[in-house]
Amino acid sequence: QVQLVESGGGLVQAGGSLRLSCAASTSIVTFVAMGWYRQAPGSQRELVASITRDSRTNYADSVKGRFTISRDNAKNTMYLQMNSLKPEDTAVYSCNMWRVAGNYWGQGTQVTVSS
Repeated sequence: QVQLVESGGGLVQAGGSLRLSCAASTSIVTFVAMGWYRQAPGSQRELVASITRDSRTNYADSVKGRFTISRDNAKNTMYLQMNSLKPEDTAVYSCNMWRVAGNYWGQGTQVTVSS
């Protein structure tokens, strides 16, 4: 069973930065695609950023130019660097990794941006 463990969430003032990490219990080179999602209270879950096996990236319009998704295959870890944070970025952020054998989710980490 693949486990994904997130870390790095917390409380930050508007304009600040956070880096989220998602550590997998197995090699991440087997995953076709990986991504970060977020869900704010009363809202649907949305895809924030994704990265493919060959490191192609894609971002939601709301975070382009502020967030950067990356991966470190040697550490089996995916990251989300979040800069210039805004109060509307407040949400529970969850990581996801997909391969033919299965689709896996982390437990979620709270990010709160104060104004």
